[in-house]
Amino acid sequence: MSGHSKWHSIKHKKALVDAKRGKLFTKVIKELSVAARLGGSDESANPRLRTAIQAAKDVNMPKDTMERAIKKGAGELGGAEPEDITYEGYGPGGVAVMVKVTTDNKNRSAADVRHAFNKHNGNLGTSGCVSYLFEREGHIEIEGGEEDTVMEVALEAGADDVENQGDGYYLVKCDPDNVQDIREAIEAKGVNVVGSRAELVPSTRVRLEGKDLEQCEKLIDLLEDNDDVSEVATNLEYPEGSA
Repeated sequence: MSGHSKWHSIKHKKALVDAKRGKLFTKVIKELSVAARLGGSDESANPRLRTAIQAAKDVNMPKDTMERAIKKGAGELGGAEPEDITYEGYGPGGVAVMVKVTTDNKNRSAADVRHAFNKHNGNLGTSGCVSYLFEREGHIEIEGGEEDTVMEVALEAGADDVENQGDGYYLVKCDPDNVQDIREAIEAKGVNVVGSRAELVPSTRVRLEGKDLEQCEKLIDLLEDNDDVSEVATNLEYPEGSA
């Protein structure tokens, strides 16, 4: 299994732990609000909101909680409106780091992100310093099924590619604006989808070992544990044999 696949598995397990602690709920609620604010509360005309609603369903969020988050984002409930802010920088060993924050307090979020970088031997950079290394890509996770069948169904649904992640898991890659449509088409064929989202993917990767790897992992963990942080993307590649 590649280093990318191992990191993907680690993130998946971490997401399950976060869900139990309620952290993932907080992040999904903020994404629902921002999606509704930017594109309106009509999910049929707002791909980002449709993806956020599906993410909420994947973690069994109550319907009234989803609706309240959407209404808040659309300005129907008043109060401070969250917004998206992206920070860029470098972690240990020159690893590129992108941090997407969804917040109603920019000063607090900026201070928290800067603290995380400084604490773990990183450097917060200027806008554009690493973003050119990343592109947003739609990802759909599938569990179970024969590889040929999964690939055929996914490609017919409009996916760009399918990767076998091992242990019965497949990663479907697609246009980030069409994640929900493709997911629904795949599910209609009886294939078991366990998650879907749009996320940043690096064009190149940096492999670290030893202290640099340890520090980079700590930086990523600290950022992801922050309630305001909705996404952390890096071009870190684990060495073979690490987990």
